[in-house]
Amino acid sequence: MTAMRYGLIAGNGRFPLLALESARQLGHDVTAIAIQEEASKEVEALAARCHWVSLGQLSKLIDILKQEGITEVVMCGQVKHAKIFSSIRPDWRLAKLLASLPSRNTGGLIGGVIRILEDEGIHLRESTFLLKPLLAGAGPLTKRKPGKDEMADIEYGRRVANALAGFDVGQSVAICERACLAVEAMEGTDAMLRRAAGLANGRPLSLIKVARGREHMLFDVPVVGLSTIPVMQETGATALAVEAGRTLLLDREAMLEAADQAKIAIIGMEA
Repeated sequence: MTAMRYGLIAGNGRFPLLALESARQLGHDVTAIAIQEEASKEVEALAARCHWVSLGQLSKLIDILKQEGITEVVMCGQVKHAKIFSSIRPDWRLAKLLASLPSRNTGGLIGGVIRILEDEGIHLRESTFLLKPLLAGAGPLTKRKPGKDEMADIEYGRRVANALAGFDVGQSVAICERACLAVEAMEGTDAMLRRAAGLANGRPLSLIKVARGREHMLFDVPVVGLSTIPVMQETGATALAVEAGRTLLLDREAMLEAADQAKIAIIGMEA
């Protein structure tokens, strides 16, 4: 990969940190634009330069990219959906965008931001292009394969999740005995699992995560990691299905080792 200069919009979690580490190893010149409400301070040490912006400061984001001479940018890391719609004070440019949206889901909002960036000569690249080795492969990823009942839940859950993906609601569903107990919305996967556990009455859950049915991987890429396993143990989730080639496994080796110790089955399913 040829060394390049680009910007990285950093949300929360390990995703932006791993992307910055990879970029540094490859010799890329990366300016991080860290989201104040979400990003870790560790971003500052890993990027060549770091600027902090609040969620609502779209104009400031564009000004920084132009001042830095950046025409290509990636989005890495999560921004909690609830914060987008409850905690921000939009500047004039974002307020104008919000007023124009027919629906205020994630795809509509970030899609609108992408269009504004494109109009300013700033192009978005796939957020996974630095971390291809961390994408889930196809087939069983853990020592234990999903059992017959778990696979029945997974197949049913994939149909539910893929149908919902078209509405851009959430990425995950929790299934128990071929019944959908919970659908992820703005609360996130962990909170969704805890809600499902309250309805399962001790019966095992299967967690299914999909990539919202989009052809591109520009933003909102499904991510699971080491922190997923304790929550699955806590909530009685015994199987996890993700989309092969479209889901990032952060801290992959440690995550799969923890899953093996917990007897949790993880499988990559073809999209």
